[in-house]
Amino acid sequence: MASVAELKAAIDVAVQQIGDGQTAVQAAGEKLAEAQQTLAGALEGSGHETVEAAHASLTQASQELEECLAATLVAVEQAQLYVSTL
Repeated sequence: MASVAELKAAIDVAVQQIGDGQTAVQAAGEKLAEAQQTLAGALEGSGHETVEAAHASLTQASQELEECLAATLVAVEQAQLYVSTL
């Protein structure tokens, strides 16, 4: 069985890894936003359904990244709450 100090250290490592993941998700979100702007500029005025589908897909991807970030924030909060009980 791990000691309290070992548990806290392992949780700290996990929280840092979550932070690294959050940074990557935020970077991905920025790249998606850039891609959406580039696509919008390149295809401005096109009403083709595939263009609209591409925009919708990018919007959905952005929303899902935001949901991912929100979930990781909850995970960190829960991990920190657990550490406070040790």
